[in-house]
Amino acid sequence: MKTTEFYPRVRPTADGRGTVSQAGGLLLSETVRASGLDTALRSALARWRKPPAVHDPATVCADLAIALALGGDCLADAALLRAEPGLYGPVASDPTISRTIAALAAEPERALAAIGAAKDTGARNLPLHGFNANRIWLELVLLALDLTVWAQTLALTGHQARRWEPKKLRLRLFSAAARLAAAAHSYDSARRGPGPTY
Repeated sequence: MKTTEFYPRVRPTADGRGTVSQAGGLLLSETVRASGLDTALRSALARWRKPPAVHDPATVCADLAIALALGGDCLADAALLRAEPGLYGPVASDPTISRTIAALAAEPERALAAIGAAKDTGARNLPLHGFNANRIWLELVLLALDLTVWAQTLALTGHQARRWEPKKLRLRLFSAAARLAAAAHSYDSARRGPGPTY
């Protein structure tokens, strides 16, 4: 279980180590830390934490909120985070995420109140089978929206992106680093010519 921080600290360097393909994800994970959402979720969801569990329910919920803010629309979209372990650390497997949602959905009123108190865009569909599980999902969608707004408020002061809608943020900011890295790689490969053959 991650006991100190939800997400690793990423330290970019001039030699390219420490770079990530999801600059928006870094912005969102740092917003979780800066806003105190990590501490609030951990406290609010402590009731559902099982001592032998590797993944804290609070981290699972924060991971899902970030995946939603990045454009995900189902539980399996946590794979967006799983693909960047240097940025997000260990991310729960799909079965663990499903068990966490099921545990929260078993006590929907308490879980909704806990997540709502902690936070004091995947709404196109309701991907889960049960009514209570979809209620939890919608609360996570709201958490993702709050996280996006806080990221805009804290990091985009004085920039027009502070007023962009989530879809525009995903296209122009959250996925920008991946595009830049791909373009830089193409340029570098073209400049150097074909690589060594083995």
